[in-house]
Amino acid sequence: QVQLVESGGGLVQAGGSLRVSCAASGRTFSSYAMGWFRQAPGKEREFVAAISSYGGTTKYADSVKGRFTISRDNAKMTVYLQMNSLKPGDTAAYYCAADVGFGRLQVEPNYWGQGTQVTVSS
Repeated sequence: QVQLVESGGGLVQAGGSLRVSCAASGRTFSSYAMGWFRQAPGKEREFVAAISSYGGTTKYADSVKGRFTISRDNAKMTVYLQMNSLKPGDTAAYYCAADVGFGRLQVEPNYWGQGTQVTVSS
């Protein structure tokens, strides 16, 4: 069992940067692949990025590749999403997710955070 709490969302101008964080509780954080999803108003939730349990493998949606970086600190039980060169189209609620399976994480993760809003103004 793992509980996830996101933070760091906010309002930023286009071209700017923002880092969102996800703090996990539980004693087996390093057993979980971690990821980020986002959902814009009127749209379905979509995969953004994933990182394997020890950080050796990452994967990104094409729409954020080269602009976003996912990382994790297992000692702090935290996963991060560094977002650079933000666009108005990146505006969404960003959700942290966890699953023991790296592949399943990207499709239907077992655990979700409550979300943090990121708004990019033009």
